[in-house]
Amino acid sequence: MTKLKFLIGQWLANVTRRLQNNFYLYLAALLTVFVLLDASLLHVGENMRQKAFDFMMRSRVIVPPPDRDIVIIDVNEASLSAMAAEYGRWPWPRQVFGEFLENIEAQNPKAVVFDILFSDADIYNPDSDAYFNEVIAGTDNTFFPFLRLPEEHDALSEVKPSMIPGIKEISASQSDAGATIAVVLPHFEAAINSARLGTHNIYPDPDGIVREYRLYRDDYGWRIPSLPLTIGETLGFAPSDAERVLLNWRGKPFSYQYASFSDVMHDMSSKDKKRPQDEFTGKIVIIGSTAPSLFDLKATAMAKTHPGVEILATAIDNIKHGDYMGVWRGATSYILMSLALIWLTTAAFYTRVDRDKLTRLFSFSQIGLLVISYVTINLTNFYFDFTGPITWAVIYFSVAKIYALATDRALQRWLAFGVKADAAGTHVLIMPVLVESKEPLGDALLKKLKRKIELASRTPSNIETLKGTQGGIWGLFGDMVMVSWTYAETKSEYAKQAHQDAEQLAAQLPEIIDNLGLPIETSVRYTLHDGVLVATAPMANQWRSLFAQSIIKLEHMETPTGEPNE
Repeated sequence: MTKLKFLIGQWLANVTRRLQNNFYLYLAALLTVFVLLDASLLHVGENMRQKAFDFMMRSRVIVPPPDRDIVIIDVNEASLSAMAAEYGRWPWPRQVFGEFLENIEAQNPKAVVFDILFSDADIYNPDSDAYFNEVIAGTDNTFFPFLRLPEEHDALSEVKPSMIPGIKEISASQSDAGATIAVVLPHFEAAINSARLGTHNIYPDPDGIVREYRLYRDDYGWRIPSLPLTIGETLGFAPSDAERVLLNWRGKPFSYQYASFSDVMHDMSSKDKKRPQDEFTGKIVIIGSTAPSLFDLKATAMAKTHPGVEILATAIDNIKHGDYMGVWRGATSYILMSLALIWLTTAAFYTRVDRDKLTRLFSFSQIGLLVISYVTINLTNFYFDFTGPITWAVIYFSVAKIYALATDRALQRWLAFGVKADAAGTHVLIMPVLVESKEPLGDALLKKLKRKIELASRTPSNIETLKGTQGGIWGLFGDMVMVSWTYAETKSEYAKQAHQDAEQLAAQLPEIIDNLGLPIETSVRYTLHDGVLVATAPMANQWRSLFAQSIIKLEHMETPTGEPNE
């Protein structure tokens, strides 16, 4: 195991010598390629955005309240059970909805929106259908959905866009007069002729979660509106021009006002009415179902099972108030933000910014971006998505820090065990630097001095500090910095590089000390001492001996001005 550790340490040391700080550039270039691939093909960052958005939406402290003028009349399981005895199982005869609509219109609601697709005739109750059609014809505020089928079925359809009232031609030059679209329209002529139609399709994201609402489709040169868009335009709201909007949820399911269909229906037909007779005056009344047996439940950012009728209510609410969620998205912004974080972190590692400071700065900056994202989603209608860029930056930082730590340890093993397992001898160049000041430098200044020496060194070296604040005899050795270079006996070019590095460092010491802001009377002494490590003797003993020899040499210097005594 010791042999293996040595070989790994030797390999890392050699890699470090070859790559030096260029590793950080290579790593950044590699991650840049990954970011570009992800933005164009993989879309992992986009998926992270969606999950982060879901979490933040569910965790919001400040949630916009649901509009109190939007009321959902719920065909729930209780209604299905309560009305089964008189009207049978679902679907009920259309007479039920005719009577309901006729009674609720007496209260002058702003709109009555059916989230129920009346697609087929009731062959067993034609009179019931006729009655419902007649009631619809007498209203000017009812809205009905139709279903847009997948485009692959368009060729089988006989319905042209121009045949559907409410669908607008974008431009004569773009429209295809012979095109047909596959749709399921309401059975009732009065509903179609009213032109108060829109699709109620819900389009989940690829992961099956509903986060957006599609306000319209442009097919064959015709604009097909959604039901919320038709309602918004008819009622004088100002819908967004965007094809898709990110829903600004009003909370978890059942946040809106609900009334059970059977309860309202029973009260309307009762002589002794208990509900307020202006309950729905000026309201947008949506008739839909939350009954699990009718299968109108979807997974959303807020819940695994969200009633489809409440998704419709949320879209209408967003259109009425114009407060859809904006989102910082798109391949370009994702790429730019990711690369900015990666290359800023690269610059910090490459220029050897103090690691402790870098760790703190990096941690605070990433947390800060997440805080910005969370605060804005609470206080505004905008979501800044930093999830993907932050993830790339964290990946870079983690790999770079592991490399930095691993190479440090490799150099330490290199110092302890030699350059090669079979090396006959390893040369060591030691440079003790003694800073003599009236007051101890302290941890912060010593750390800063060590960092400046690291930045001034051009070849791999080991730098350690001894503090003047140490107790006992060890306090006599501080404040001191020990710089050492180790190189193979057979590598004369390494010896030359190490001595050149030491000489350049010695020339920069006055400037380094001056930049630390120490008192003018502070003096610095240093020397250079060569030694040899042999494989036949314990390494620890040899290092202690070399350390002692260099200290003795430093103390017997003839010139205290900082010139080395060779």
